[in-house]
Amino acid sequence: MFERTKNLRLSIIKQIELKASQYPNSISLAQGIPGFDTPGGIKRRVELALKNKAVAKYSLSPGLSELRELIALELEKENIFVDWEKEIIVTAGTIEAISASIMALTSPGDEILIPEPTYTSYREVITLSGCKAIFVPLNERKGWAFELDKYERAITEKTKAIFYCNPNNPTGTIYSKKDLLGLAKLAQKHNLYLISDEVYKDFIFDEKEKIFSLAEIPELRKRLIRIYGFSKAYSMTGWRIGYLHSDSSIVYEILKVHDCLVTCAPVVSQYAAMGALEMGAEAVKEFNKKYGTLRDLACKRLDNLSHIFDYIKPQSTYYIFPKIKKNSLAKLDQQGRIDCWDFVNRVLEKIQVAMVPGSAFGPNGRGHVRINFGRSRKDLEKAFDRLDKLFQKQ
Repeated sequence: MFERTKNLRLSIIKQIELKASQYPNSISLAQGIPGFDTPGGIKRRVELALKNKAVAKYSLSPGLSELRELIALELEKENIFVDWEKEIIVTAGTIEAISASIMALTSPGDEILIPEPTYTSYREVITLSGCKAIFVPLNERKGWAFELDKYERAITEKTKAIFYCNPNNPTGTIYSKKDLLGLAKLAQKHNLYLISDEVYKDFIFDEKEKIFSLAEIPELRKRLIRIYGFSKAYSMTGWRIGYLHSDSSIVYEILKVHDCLVTCAPVVSQYAAMGALEMGAEAVKEFNKKYGTLRDLACKRLDNLSHIFDYIKPQSTYYIFPKIKKNSLAKLDQQGRIDCWDFVNRVLEKIQVAMVPGSAFGPNGRGHVRINFGRSRKDLEKAFDRLDKLFQKQ
C-alpha cells in the first residue's frame, strides 16, 4: 500500500508554511509568493470572458487556440519560432508541465541530472515518475556556476535528461550562454533530453543583462523542452497557468500525459494568461523595478548581519540564498556542518520569521537559507528588524 508515495515527501517549503501558520504574527519569507496582486488589466480580461460565458467549458486539450497563437507571437520576440498548433501545450502551471514532460520522456529506473541547489519539488516529481534524481553540485565560489566536467562524470547508461531552472531557484543565478551551450553539447554527445524551466526569465534587474535560452537554437528543438509559467512575473501564483513548447513529435507524446492529468488547463486561467500577454508587459517592468529595490534592501539588511550570514547577490528571481555562519543559534549536524533545518526552526520559534532551509534544495544547499525578498516592503523590513534584534548581541 502507498508504494508509489512512500519515497515522496511533502515539500519542505510547504512544511515551513504550515508551521508558520500556527503563529498568528508570523512573517513568511519562505514560499515563492509574489508580494503584488495580479494586474488589473489581466483581471478585466477574465471579467470579460466571464461576462461572455466563455469559461464554463473545456478548451481543447493543448489549450485555447487564441492563447497558443499569442504565446507563439511572444516567443518570436525572444528569437524562438514554433508552430502554435502542434508545438505548444498550455498547462496547469509549470509543475504540471514538468510532471507531464518527465512522465512522457522517461521510463522507470531512468536517471535525470539536476544541478543543485535547485527547486525542491523537482526531486519529488522525478521520484513520482519512477526515476532517480542525480544531483550535480553548482560551484558557489564561482557564483553558483555549472561545472561541466561534473556533469560528464555523472552521466551513465541510465541517464535520460538534464533538467535545470534558468534563472536558478534558489540562488538567483543567471546561467551564462557558454555554460548552457556546454550542457547542450553534452546532451548531443550522449543523446539526452534537456528540460529547461524558465519561469523566472522575466526577472531582469540589470538592463544590460540578457537571459539566453537554448530554445533559440533550432538544431536543439527535438531535444529540448522549454517550460514557462505566468505565476511569478505576472503575480499569478493562484491562477495555476503555464505552458511548454518543443518539437511536435515530443509535444504529441507529452499531450497524452497532460490529457490524463488535467484534460486541459483551467479555462478561466487561460483567459488570464491571454490578458497577461496582451496587457501585462508594463506591469512586469514595474514589478522588476520594485523587486530590484527590494533585492537591494535585502542585501543591505544582510550586510548588517554579516556576522551571521554570507551571501552572493542574486542576478534574478526574488530569492537570496545566504550561507549561515557559526553562531549560538546554528547547531551542527552529525557531520559537523551547520544544521540549517534546526536554524530555521529556531528562528521561527523565537521571532516568528519563516525561511526555507537550504537543504531543501539539495545536498549542496546545506548550511544556507532561502529568503524570498519579493514580499511587501513593510513585511521585509519588519522581518529583518526581528532578525536584527535576535542577533544584535552575538
